[in-house]
Amino acid sequence: MKKSAEKRDRQSKVARMRNRETKSTFRTAIKKFDAACAAGDKAAAEENFKLSAKLLDSAASKGIIHSNTADRKKSRMALKLNKLA
Repeated sequence: MKKSAEKRDRQSKVARMRNRETKSTFRTAIKKFDAACAAGDKAAAEENFKLSAKLLDSAASKGIIHSNTADRKKSRMALKLNKLA
């Protein structure tokens, strides 16, 4: 294997792990938001919504997920939050 191919392989492995970590983090935050909504805890849901939105925006800005995907998820979460009122 060429040196450049080996380097590219190393770089892609690091990027893949970073992307997986970021995705896992925002998915966990969304699950916590959903759990708070299911429990009817509006204060916890609002807090988890803010965190989830921040993590989604961060992932979208890094190109880990598409910006439209982040916006769609945030929109659906906002609708869910507003139904708690």
